[in-house]
Amino acid sequence: QVQLVESGGGLVQPGGSLRLSCAASGNIFSFNAVGWYRQAPGKQRELVARITSGGSTNYADSVKGRFTISGDNAKNTVTLQMDSLKPEDTAVYYCYARRGGSSWAYDYWGQGTQVTVSS
Repeated sequence: QVQLVESGGGLVQPGGSLRLSCAASGNIFSFNAVGWYRQAPGKQRELVARITSGGSTNYADSVKGRFTISGDNAKNTVTLQMDSLKPEDTAVYYCYARRGGSSWAYDYWGQGTQVTVSS
């Protein structure tokens, strides 16, 4: 059973920074991809950033240049460094990990951590 445990959310002022961490119960690079989604009230869950087993990264346009995702294989953790935070970044952030093949995929999810950007 894969377990993902997030930490690091909280309240921060606009322009501030937060670092989210996701601890996985297995080797993070054994997954096809790991990363972060977020969901704001009344909105659909959206991909924020991900890193693939090959080390490639992808970001939502809204966070490019402000957020950085990284993986630490030795610690089985994925970190999302969030800088220059804006009120519109307020959401519950979920860590995910995907396993899959040519015709299937399965996503594992963490419990979510709240990020609130407000003055």
